[in-house]
Amino acid sequence: MITDSRDERDIYRNIVLIARAMDERNWGAIENLAVLDATGDFGDGAVSSAAEIVELLRRYLDDCGPTQHLIGNVVIDVSGATATSRAYVADIHLGVGDLEGQYFRTLGDYHDTWVRTAGGWKLTDRTKHHSGMMGNIAILAHANELTN
Repeated sequence: MITDSRDERDIYRNIVLIARAMDERNWGAIENLAVLDATGDFGDGAVSSAAEIVELLRRYLDDCGPTQHLIGNVVIDVSGATATSRAYVADIHLGVGDLEGQYFRTLGDYHDTWVRTAGGWKLTDRTKHHSGMMGNIAILAHANELTN
């Protein structure tokens, strides 16, 4: 099967839609872009369903201020009904309340796998490889879990 450039475009769009959904706290959109048994590891342990991915992201983001997850240098390889992608992510999380004016940033690389479904391309696994962090990790709601 010849890879159609639409496949790469659709996967790229989904990578961006997931990043925007995190920033908009649109948890349903993330679940709709993943298979039910999607797996992931964001640096603090594996999760084994789309619902667990969303639960983990909510622990990171629900109690912090505005965020931006910027995606770049995306490489997508399609092979029939499956695909892999790698995408740089540079994110910033702003503090609220006592942490207003502070930030927490990470640099990383999302390594994703995808499957073509009747409803389009769906995420089957996301692993985030961290390459750098700066700022106050307490911005993240679950920071005490990471530092204890």
